Amino acid sequence: MAITREHVLQALSTVPVDANGTNLVASGRLSDVVVDDAGRVMFAITIEPSEAASMERVRQAAVTAVQGLPAVKGVFASLTADRPAGAGPSGSPPGGARPRSAAQPKNQRIPGVQHVIAVASGKGGVGKSTTACNLALGLKALGLKVGLLDADIYGPSMPKLLGIHGKPRLLENRILEPMEAYGIKVMSIGFLVEEEAAMIWRGPMVMSAITQMLREVAWGDLDVLVVDMPPGTGDAQLTMAQATPLAGAVIVSTPQDLALIDARRGVSMFKRVEIPILGIVENMATFVCPHCGQSSHIFGHGGARDEAARLGVPFLGEVPLNMTIRELSDAGRPVVVAEPEGPHARIYKDMAQQVWTALSGGAAARPAPRIVIE
Repeated sequence: MAITREHVLQALSTVPVDANGTNLVASGRLSDVVVDDAGRVMFAITIEPSEAASMERVRQAAVTAVQGLPAVKGVFASLTADRPAGAGPSGSPPGGARPRSAAQPKNQRIPGVQHVIAVASGKGGVGKSTTACNLALGLKALGLKVGLLDADIYGPSMPKLLGIHGKPRLLENRILEPMEAYGIKVMSIGFLVEEEAAMIWRGPMVMSAITQMLREVAWGDLDVLVVDMPPGTGDAQLTMAQATPLAGAVIVSTPQDLALIDARRGVSMFKRVEIPILGIVENMATFVCPHCGQSSHIFGHGGARDEAARLGVPFLGEVPLNMTIRELSDAGRPVVVAEPEGPHARIYKDMAQQVWTALSGGAAARPAPRIVIE
């Protein structure tokens, strides 16, 4: 029997949210419930910031109730304060007036994880995931305990980049055991869905998935958790800012003006939510012909360095457009581990050293910002 939205609502109506016995469906706190063709269920529960700890019990009870339904293959549920309780499906309160601002739930640190950093880009196709992967391995080469979360829901790349196959093991209380590769712990939505499956997910579904991969994975003790973000400045980035205290963000861009425009948006977004910028990376900076040795600046050169100087943020370095990096990435053997003493690995290791210096020299993690929606 196929699972339907009505089945889910019936199950959620058995979950009480307060001492009076008001159920989740009747409380007005439930977002749109989405059921996809694979039997995965997604929803969010609206809370006030002060309720974050107490309502986690309700979220877990809701997950358990839905998970018990026949044909349910997975449940993605999150707590959100993006709109006030009682708001309509569009996010407006019952009277139709637009709220002046929306409070965010107080975030909590991930147990055992000292620093969480985001690797982001304003647009796709700039090599963000390759950078995140090799940066994480560069941090590991410093002797640190490192995790890597592939939060790029629409285009997960880490299974391919790290050559990991299979699915994570389910532990007690529905906690996932992360996969491992080259000494780092890894989690990706790519381990949980078919490789060719189209991720046609709405914003709340993305937010729920990222929150669960952050909170419901047995990360253990980590010095740094590197998060490969989806490109852009939307739901995923805001979810990260409100769901965990980010220690900082690394912005990846190519040198060309078109990419730099979007990189500026990424820097601006993180600054606005008070997340420190750890630095900007200029990827695909120079192409050296393997036959004649001539250098070509296919995407321009120096644009990201100049932009970092203009914005007053660190410049972490240049990564060339090189066939070795591409070939090793496609083979699931990142250049930092495949050629650890090579020139390209040294670039990523130098970036990792700069990032770790910034992390260890400042506060361990900043408190969560309050994101104002105008």
